[in-house]
Amino acid sequence: MAISLYDVTIPVLSAALTNLDAILDKGIAHATAKKIDSKVLADVRLIADMMPLARQVQSACDNAKGAVARLAGIDNPKYEDTETTLPELKARIAKTLEFIKTVKPEQLQGAETRDITLSFPSMSLKFTGHSYVTTFVIPNFYFHVTMAYALLRQNGVDIGKRDFLGKIQ
Repeated sequence: MAISLYDVTIPVLSAALTNLDAILDKGIAHATAKKIDSKVLADVRLIADMMPLARQVQSACDNAKGAVARLAGIDNPKYEDTETTLPELKARIAKTLEFIKTVKPEQLQGAETRDITLSFPSMSLKFTGHSYVTTFVIPNFYFHVTMAYALLRQNGVDIGKRDFLGKIQ
């Protein structure tokens, strides 16, 4: 049985975002117990020139919804990057999950060979759907999810590998 592009995107991205949402719950519980404004945790960084936690979560969501939209050939929803607290970041994850779960397997049929171009101010990247998912989407998405996890862990939130991995099926 062949593995479809749907199989390596929608369920994978959904599971990681669901786990990230649960990790943010633990961040909120930690902030509440320690009487820390959750806005403080949303602003933490590993180093001054790195994006803060809020931007890591926003980027993970943007990667997920953008990938799904591009692969399905549908409009990528635009989200304002206005989240400044952990509850607001959880709402963004929920909105992202709601969107990506609307895409059905048949919408990604043939997406492996679809031409995808990402344009940035200094360059353009050209992919097939397959190379886009395997060399850009998955590594980039997990980078941001991992950074969000690390930032919370570094700031005392009681999370571990099981939280990151979530329910193993």
